[in-house]
Amino acid sequence: MDLDLAAAYDRCRELHRRHGRTYYLATRLLPAWKRRHVHALYGFTRYADEIVDQTDALPPAERAARLDDWGGRFVAGLHGAQVTDPLLPAVLHTIAVFDLDREDFASFLKSMAMDLTVTSYRTYEHLLDYMEGSAAVIGTMMLPILGSSDPVAAREPARQLGFAFQLTNFIRDVGEDLARGRTYLPDEDLAAFGVTRDDLVACHAAGRASGPVRELIRYEVTRAQAHYLAAAPGVVLLDGASQACIRTAYLLYGGILDEVAAQDYDVFARRATVPQRRRLGVATRALLTPAGSPVAVPGPRLR
Repeated sequence: MDLDLAAAYDRCRELHRRHGRTYYLATRLLPAWKRRHVHALYGFTRYADEIVDQTDALPPAERAARLDDWGGRFVAGLHGAQVTDPLLPAVLHTIAVFDLDREDFASFLKSMAMDLTVTSYRTYEHLLDYMEGSAAVIGTMMLPILGSSDPVAAREPARQLGFAFQLTNFIRDVGEDLARGRTYLPDEDLAAFGVTRDDLVACHAAGRASGPVRELIRYEVTRAQAHYLAAAPGVVLLDGASQACIRTAYLLYGGILDEVAAQDYDVFARRATVPQRRRLGVATRALLTPAGSPVAVPGPRLR
């Protein structure tokens, strides 16, 4: 491997280690040769996200221009152009090694661009359209790297796991998203529970959720659980050496829902996180679980 490519993989791994704590831990359970490719995908998605969310001082048009420029260099690299970039060589190499679907990457970049102009979603169907590019395609990008005994049957569970993970993040991070001027809880759901965006802002400022907001979050948790349920059959369809990784990620992300429930669905009181001891315990048990064992669907005991 040439020095530029090795450096790009190292850059992706560092982004993953720094920002993707849960998934980075799970990735360490993969065979060493697969890890760098997962780091490459994470690095690609994280860097695009940083262009959108970590440059808030810049006007949307300038952030859009930066995302478009970076996406253009990525597309040029797909067509064989030499790319000078800290991390793109790694993802381009990974795409070539596994012949990943280029349309998944185009869909992802399209959803990232939506975050620059779209601040809310009217219905869950509209939100799913966004998450198709920002979450479901991550599952289908990952599938060839993880390997599967039946890639066709594993594809839909992989998409569902992407939905489950992202909806879990949306539930946990309502306050952070509000601070960026966005809400990912559908407008029709807010209306159904008598909640307005101003109510969410007030709860965020107070550091405490109202009763209607707690009920709204409880509802969204059940919706996330449905995606985890749909994703569960796919874990045992993965290559045996990849199952511990995804089992760990599945249970740890699902464990965030346990923490949300434990704080009575108040996502403003504190950020729901899985304690380190539990994280390590889940990873250890996943590593010791025989390949092919069904995965337990995570989620709180709904009250």
